[in-house]
Amino acid sequence: MASTFPGFCDVAYPEVFDIRAMPEQPKELKDGQLNEELVRHFFEKFFKKEELDACRRDIEGLVDHVANLLFESGKIKDLYKEKGLFERLTFIEADFPGANIIMHKEGNLTKAFQDLWSSERLLNVAEQFIGPEIMGHPVWNLRTKTPQNEATTVPWHQDSAYLDNDSYKVLQLGAWIPLLDANEQNGCMEVISGGHREGKMARHTCCWGNTWYVVMDEKDAEEKLKVDMEKDRVVCPVPYGGMLLTNNMIPHRSLNNVSNEIRWSLDLRWQRPDNPVGFYGMKQGVMMRSKKNPITKIDWDSFNKVDRHNEQDSIRNDKDNLNKFDTVIVGPWMKKWEMTHTNRHTERLTDKMEVSWHKA
Repeated sequence: MASTFPGFCDVAYPEVFDIRAMPEQPKELKDGQLNEELVRHFFEKFFKKEELDACRRDIEGLVDHVANLLFESGKIKDLYKEKGLFERLTFIEADFPGANIIMHKEGNLTKAFQDLWSSERLLNVAEQFIGPEIMGHPVWNLRTKTPQNEATTVPWHQDSAYLDNDSYKVLQLGAWIPLLDANEQNGCMEVISGGHREGKMARHTCCWGNTWYVVMDEKDAEEKLKVDMEKDRVVCPVPYGGMLLTNNMIPHRSLNNVSNEIRWSLDLRWQRPDNPVGFYGMKQGVMMRSKKNPITKIDWDSFNKVDRHNEQDSIRNDKDNLNKFDTVIVGPWMKKWEMTHTNRHTERLTDKMEVSWHKA
């Protein structure tokens, strides 16, 4: 019997998520590209130090902005300017719980983030996986993983669980880029090896704990994805300068941060523009490279004009009373799956779905 929840789909596209989907590999590698064997693995020390250091400086600016915003409004008692990048937001969070959520919702794609996302060497790598027509996906994230914080610990999921259903039949390449040495202590990523090979979505439910995250049903994942959730787990520590490449069907999660430092990281994604691309009709992608129509300048202005967090608020029942210190997040993915647990985030959802669904 067909489910009434639009996230469920019995159609599988395994050919999109295995070696069959890879474009023909170049005979001569461009600067930054990998040999065929290494295409399947994450990279160690791929980035130049100055590229990531620039991102760190921009994050310092974003934290300073949020700190001043909260301080000037009497929400925190100190600016904590003497604290460094890897501890300042933790002190701010202690004064104003949810400061990390405000950081997340700011969604400011800074110049350093833009430069990293569209860097020639990184696009050369993306070309090996998806071909020469490359579009940046509308969903990117700066992760503000403060220590021992439920809101920054993401449970088991497949990325397409958060995207519209057209993403089920499209290979998206994702790069998780930590801005320090990421390990089990500070909350690195963990994946289920081979979980993408069936090209299927496992059952997810909403929402996990006191968060806006959906969570994958482990039993259903074992049955549908033909994996062993214990034996197939792979912890993925990544050094500063490296990244973890994934796709939108690989099950993964982030571990809890039990260290004393903030684990900052970036999520960046690409896919081919001839496939459906978007985020529930709320925001479209940005073209970064094209062999057919060479791009001389990326249109970041048009991309940045649409704030997806503001668009997501269109399905809130209290959208007319929003303020800049609101720490609730809602999104269309919440209505894509069965609601098995409610919290302050889900309580803000309207009964009406006001976004464009794409059926797989």
